Amino acid sequence: MGQMVSVVEKPSPIPGVVRFEANRSLTGSGHERFTSEADALGPRPAAVLARRLLSTGQVESVHMFSNLITVHLFRGFHGDGLGDIVRELFQYWKPGMEPSFEEPEAVEAASSSGGSADADGGGGGGGGASESAYTRLVPANLVERSRAALARWKETHS
Repeated sequence: MGQMVSVVEKPSPIPGVVRFEANRSLTGSGHERFTSEADALGPRPAAVLARRLLSTGQVESVHMFSNLITVHLFRGFHGDGLGDIVRELFQYWKPGMEPSFEEPEAVEAASSSGGSADADGGGGGGGGASESAYTRLVPANLVERSRAALARWKETHS
């Protein structure tokens, strides 16, 4: 699942520098510079991409501005495979991976097992105090869609 990022590798006149231009903004209108994985904190796309690039062992530092990514390489490296890392930034599932998820029924059952008396007195399944965190945070139409999709998946994979 997820989308591939369209990436164009741009030539650089400076040896050891690789530039990429993506089809989406990673930093908004700000500049971000990363020199180590410790600098790339948080779930922001720029930080995630910087961590992935820096973890290859080829990259000395990364600078991002909007959709432009400038990568400074250590001596002796050519940046092979870095374009794929940028391209797969938003790809969360790859062929051959097994889907893993927590079933909504299991979450609801765990939360309602402690207060089943409240659930019966709540008046028909709408339950105020006995609602799980899942049903409080997710809109009802999406909960129903999720349950229906899970039922279809169980029918085809059992």
